Amino acid sequence: MHGVILYGPPASGKDTITAALHQLDDRYQQFQRLKVGPGRTDGYRMTTEAELTALRASSDVVWENQRYGSVYVVDSPGLRQQLDDAIPVVHLGQVEAIEAVRQAFPDVSWTVVALTCPRDVAEQRIVRRGTGDTWQRLRAWDETAPASTADITIDTSQTTADQAALLIDQAVRAAAP
Repeated sequence: MHGVILYGPPASGKDTITAALHQLDDRYQQFQRLKVGPGRTDGYRMTTEAELTALRASSDVVWENQRYGSVYVVDSPGLRQQLDDAIPVVHLGQVEAIEAVRQAFPDVSWTVVALTCPRDVAEQRIVRRGTGDTWQRLRAWDETAPASTADITIDTSQTTADQAALLIDQAVRAAAP
């Protein structure tokens, strides 16, 4: 089993590269994290606080973080199901989350990709999104630590999404037993 972790700050290209990966090979599918709270719903499995409490009680939360007034969760049942059918592409923004996912699924060959871009490029991308929370996203950008354990690092201001997808696919294939 294979999985991809796209790690990086807001506006580093996680969504765009995931779309390019899926276009390259439809087995690559974004893992939709659970979300409790306001804001964007596209790309998430919306849930309730009660359902999240039940997941916590059953130790099925692999990773959770809070940002933008919401809670975001990588859940083991959801990720396990996707691993059976696809190559999940998990979007993460905290270094500790990488190890949490690896430890929760040690039998999976994880390719970790650190996405970077200059802050001013990220700011331009955030402004174009029009979400109205530019300062919060830039603060999250500033707080995102570099991933020293990444298998590949890609500067998305210098590499197209299609080129990045090819590099990632090559790394996944090279890791195959």
